Amino acid sequence: MGDAGADRQTSRSSQGIFRPLVAFDFDGTLTWKDSFMAFLRWRAGARRYAAGMARLAPHAFAYLGHRDRERLKIRAVREFLAGTPRAELEAAAQRFATERSRRLLRPDATQVWKRWQHQGARLVIVTASPEIIVAPFARGLGAERLIGTRLEYDAQDRVTGGFVGANCRGPEKVVRLREAYGEDVVLEAAYGDTDGDREMLAISEQPGLKVFGGRPQT
Repeated sequence: MGDAGADRQTSRSSQGIFRPLVAFDFDGTLTWKDSFMAFLRWRAGARRYAAGMARLAPHAFAYLGHRDRERLKIRAVREFLAGTPRAELEAAAQRFATERSRRLLRPDATQVWKRWQHQGARLVIVTASPEIIVAPFARGLGAERLIGTRLEYDAQDRVTGGFVGANCRGPEKVVRLREAYGEDVVLEAAYGDTDGDREMLAISEQPGLKVFGGRPQT
């Protein structure tokens, strides 16, 4: 995605026009349900998905004790995606976005996104979902940048089942925003729907928690 700008104070064009930086969470904010799990179900098919989820059940039960979302997500990646070539996964993600974006994106959230877009804002999606899955949606929306969980690939460019860096949730969202836009980054506005977005909302002038509730009609 784009890499223009460093922070709120330097986000001006050569004509001195201020372009606010606005961040949106993806799942539950721009979409009405978890896009990653929807993608896994779409790609695997109903039978394979059900079998995989059954094998993940002990890990889901263990999560109730350790509450480590990253550990549970890694298990899901290993179950459904390990060994998949990067190019194959990118192509599948593009097909999924093409087929399902209208069924996933919240109309009220995209309306606010477009309003900021018309105001010249620099829009960034910050999500715990894998970047490779969300990337086609981000391109379709015209995001300046996508910040998400990064899957690890082996020497043959296949999914290993691990992550590069941490799951992009909670404090990690702010860490990644600072990597992209500078240590003193301030968001003009930010939108999220869970506790995993609170740190990002805390560096925003206009924090919006659970402000969208629309669902697509199609």
